[in-house]
Amino acid sequence: MRGKSAVLLVGFLILTGLIGCRSGDYEAKLAPEEEKFLSEVRYLITAEEQQAFRRLSAGERSKFIEDFWRRRDPDPETPENIFRDEYYKRLSEASRLFMGEGREGWLTDRGRIYVLYGSPSDRQYGPLTRDAYGRCQEVWYYGNFPVVFIDTACRGVFVLATFDLSPIENLSLIRLASPPSGKRTRAPGVYVNFDVRVKKRFAHETEFDGLVEIEVPYSAIWLSAEGDRLKTTLELKMELKDSQNIVRWEHQSRYDISLTARELGEKKDKKFLVEVPIRVSEGAAALKAGRNKLEIVLRNLTGKEQMTKIVEFTLGP
Repeated sequence: MRGKSAVLLVGFLILTGLIGCRSGDYEAKLAPEEEKFLSEVRYLITAEEQQAFRRLSAGERSKFIEDFWRRRDPDPETPENIFRDEYYKRLSEASRLFMGEGREGWLTDRGRIYVLYGSPSDRQYGPLTRDAYGRCQEVWYYGNFPVVFIDTACRGVFVLATFDLSPIENLSLIRLASPPSGKRTRAPGVYVNFDVRVKKRFAHETEFDGLVEIEVPYSAIWLSAEGDRLKTTLELKMELKDSQNIVRWEHQSRYDISLTARELGEKKDKKFLVEVPIRVSEGAAALKAGRNKLEIVLRNLTGKEQMTKIVEFTLGP
């Protein structure tokens, strides 16, 4: 798939190169909607594509826009283009989240990172996050990796201070359009985030019976193409410790996910649910005596993303 896209792109650039030769270096004035397109796709479009677009006639530019998105469509056989839809969804969300810097929210540094890497797993801001120089800062965490934005005057204008983003490059939205080894696909999102709840069903001195519920948005699950299906495996590990840090319960399991592209589109706003029962006999009294910690590690074996969450709870009345 990737090779086919590359051939289409090269062929298109050759064609536009011939048009450029025919008309010299002349670049026609763009219509407002065409300038808007170039502005909105600034995080995606290559220099060669932009130059080719400006040299086309008005009629040819509309075809270019159509082909631009088709080349980035993870599954061009379906009517939906999940890459384009996700991209514009993030532009809209960034505009809403980061207004107030005198420009569209998606044009700010925070907006750009949000569009390209998605929502962080944790976002820290406020008076307690000032750096050693007293400057206001906002810190986003993608897993364990911090992305720092500095507001030197504390007036609400944040500038990216983390220049090496290579540790989270595998989370980049662009990888959805250009996945490794030509395997086109993953879900619209880019991070294996999840929600977790611990439910107490029964607890006394000799036994604890509970339930762990984990919900993973389908939009956050990487998938690889295998034939006409999109597949991955989620690996789940859990460890329950009492207040003395002694392990009282462990669990490990794998969950296979297999969808067609259409099924994925239907589930993009839904969540994959995992329910794991907890039963502790030996050590139940220790769990009831203090504050317990349940560590959950979820790993996607396709994209190698991993996230760890810790839930603290008591078994008191």
